[in-house]
Amino acid sequence: MRISVLAIVVGMFAVTYLSRALPLVTLSRRQMPLRLKTWLVYVGPAVLAALAAQSILVSGGKLALGKENVYLIASVPTIIVAARTKGLLLPVVVGVGCVMILRAMGVAG
Repeated sequence: MRISVLAIVVGMFAVTYLSRALPLVTLSRRQMPLRLKTWLVYVGPAVLAALAAQSILVSGGKLALGKENVYLIASVPTIIVAARTKGLLLPVVVGVGCVMILRAMGVAG
C-alpha cells in the first residue's frame, strides 16, 4: 500500500472520529435544555427521510413520478406497513418483496 493511500485513510478516520467524539465528550457533561432534546429526537428520522426520498423519487438525475418507477410504487405499501408496525424488519421485507414482484411483472426500474 502506498503511503499516500494510508495517509488518506488515516486522515478520513481522524476527521470522522473527531467529528463524532468531540460533541459526545463535550455535551455528555452538560444538561441540555428539554427543547433541544426534543428537537434532536427528530434529526435522525429527518435525515433518513431525506435520503430515502431522493432514492425513491430521483432516477437518472431527474424527478421520476411515473408508473415506471418501481421504487415509488413499492414505497406506498412499505410506508403503510412501517406506520402500522412501527418496526423495521417487516417494512424492509415488504419493500424488497414489492420491488421483486414489480420487476418480475415487467415494470421498468
